[in-house]
Amino acid sequence: MNQNQKDVRIALDTLGCKLNQAETEYLSKQFIDAGYTMVSSSDNADVYILNTCTVTRIADRKSRQWLRSAHRRNPDALLVATGCYAERASEDIYRIDGVDLVLDNNQKPYLLQILENSGYLSRTTHVQSDISDAYYDSFKTRSFIKIQDGCNNFCSYCIVPLVRKEEKSLPVKQIIAEINRQIDNGYKEIVLTGVKIGSYYYEGYNLKKLIECILTETTILRLRLSSLQPQEIAHELINLWDNKRLCPHFHLSLQSGSNSVLNRMKRQYTASDYLQSVALIRTIVPDAAITTDVIIGFPGETEAEFNDNYQFCQDIGFSRIHVFSFSSREGTQASLMFEKVEDKIKKQRSQKMLALAEQSGQNFNKNFLGRVMPVLWEKQTNKIWSGLTDNYIRIYTKSKQDLTNEILPVELREIKGNGIWGKVSE
Repeated sequence: MNQNQKDVRIALDTLGCKLNQAETEYLSKQFIDAGYTMVSSSDNADVYILNTCTVTRIADRKSRQWLRSAHRRNPDALLVATGCYAERASEDIYRIDGVDLVLDNNQKPYLLQILENSGYLSRTTHVQSDISDAYYDSFKTRSFIKIQDGCNNFCSYCIVPLVRKEEKSLPVKQIIAEINRQIDNGYKEIVLTGVKIGSYYYEGYNLKKLIECILTETTILRLRLSSLQPQEIAHELINLWDNKRLCPHFHLSLQSGSNSVLNRMKRQYTASDYLQSVALIRTIVPDAAITTDVIIGFPGETEAEFNDNYQFCQDIGFSRIHVFSFSSREGTQASLMFEKVEDKIKKQRSQKMLALAEQSGQNFNKNFLGRVMPVLWEKQTNKIWSGLTDNYIRIYTKSKQDLTNEILPVELREIKGNGIWGKVSE
C-alpha cells in the first residue's frame, strides 16, 4: 500500500458494548488530532479497524463476518482487528483472509502509535479534510467516556474478566479534562462507561464523588451512567439525582429473576435484593427508566425457573429489556455445565420474553403521554427526526428545522413503535 503524497483514510467500526464505543470514539479522536482523514466506510479507506466483541458466539461470528466483508469490498486496505475477540482468539482472526494486524485490549490505546512506528501509516502530509469533520460530527449528540475497565466478579457465564482483566479506574483529572474537551467540541450529553463503573475508585474518589466532581467542574447539560449492578444502588448515590443534569435512567443488569439461576450464575444478589434496589430508585427518582439484560436458557434452566424470570420482569415493568440467549464461552464455569437447554426451547422462551419486552416498553412510555419533556435530537432519517428524553424514551417528529444536537421541549403525543411521536413546542 503506497501512501506517498496523499492522506491516509481511516475507517473505524465497533461491535459490542458502550465501553467499546467509548474506546472507538477515543481512537477516532487520536487519528483526527494526528491529521488523518476519517471515513465512515471501509470501501474508501486505506486502513480499516474493527473493535471486536466476544461476549457471545454471535458476536464472534459478526466480528469475522465484518472483517471478511471489509476485505472483499476493499482488498487493498490494511485490515486491523482489536478488542475482546482479538484478545481471546488472535490466531483465529489471523487465519481470516486479508487480516494484517491483531491487537489485544492492552495494545488498543496505543493503536495509532503502533501503526505509525511499524510503518503502516507512512505518509508525507496530514491535512484535516471535510470528511474528517463530517465523521467527527456524527458523534456530536452523546459522547461515551471511559472511566473504568475490568471486572473481578467472575460470574460463571461471563468471558469479560478473562479478556478485560482486573479492575482499574482512570484518574479523575483525566476524566474531567476529557469531558470538558467534549463540551468544547459541542457535545451536550456524556455517558460514563466501563465494564463495572459502580466499582470506580481512584485515590479516594468512588463513583459518587466522581459524579459530584463532574457536576461541579464541568457544564455538561446531561450526564448518563451506562450500567450499574443492583448491589451498587444506595441512598447516598441515588440522592445525587436531585440534580436535573443527571439523566433519570438506570441500566441494572438482572440476567435472571430466578434465585436458583442467579446462584448458578454466581451473581452477587438475589431477586429480592434487586427489587429493593428498584424500589429505592423509584422512590427517589419517580420518572426513572429502568432497563436491563436477561439471559435465556442458562444451563439447567427449567420451565419453572424461566417462568419465575418472566413473572419477575413483568412485575418490575422495565422500560427496556435486552434479551440474550445463553452462549457458552470457553474458559467460563458455565461452559462446563452439562445440563444444556435445547436451542428450540431457548428460542421459544426468548420469543416470549421479547414479546414481554415490547409490551413493557410501551406500558412505560404511555405514562408520559401528554407530558412536555426535553429531547436531545440526534439525527434525521427519511425526513423523520429522532432523539432521546433524559429518561431514555425514543422520540420521533417531523420538522423543517435542523434539530441536530438541540435539546428542545417536546409534547409527547402518541405511541410510535418502540417510542413516542412528539411535537416540538413553539
